[in-house]
Amino acid sequence: MRILGIDPGLHITGFGIIDKIGSKLVYVTSGCIKTSSDNKLPPRLKLILDGLNHIILRHVPEHAAIEQVFVNINPKSTLLLGQARGVAICAAVLNNLDVSEYTALQIKQAVVGNGHAKKEQVQEMVVRLLRLEGKPGVDASDALACAICHAHGGVGTLAGIYSQLKNGRML
Repeated sequence: MRILGIDPGLHITGFGIIDKIGSKLVYVTSGCIKTSSDNKLPPRLKLILDGLNHIILRHVPEHAAIEQVFVNINPKSTLLLGQARGVAICAAVLNNLDVSEYTALQIKQAVVGNGHAKKEQVQEMVVRLLRLEGKPGVDASDALACAICHAHGGVGTLAGIYSQLKNGRML
């Protein structure tokens, strides 16, 4: 099963693709689609749509996992993020991908075992779980974490394993 994880953002949309082969996770690619705040909103949204379409057509995932929007203190920021997220969902749906949505808390719980983990902890677990040689950027790492969460059926699958590793009970 090939999964596209998406961390939506108007300025930076992170993406990460993994394969799930049995219980094994295999890194395929990751990166970011960046837009300039110098441009108006419609061209920025089109850039995100075109970028995700290109990635989907090139790597042919079957599933998309996307992080849900959290409500920010600034309502304008939340609305802009929601529009970027909507474009990302449209790209997936237009390419016939099954779309699943996860909260940041669910993703952190599934990947780190702690729903309140810091970004650095998520990034470190992504590196470990996918056996990466270097750290992906924060946005790409968040997208990969979203894909990992989906690969393991959502919340809690890795939490028990991580807890056992942390407590030295699993070798």
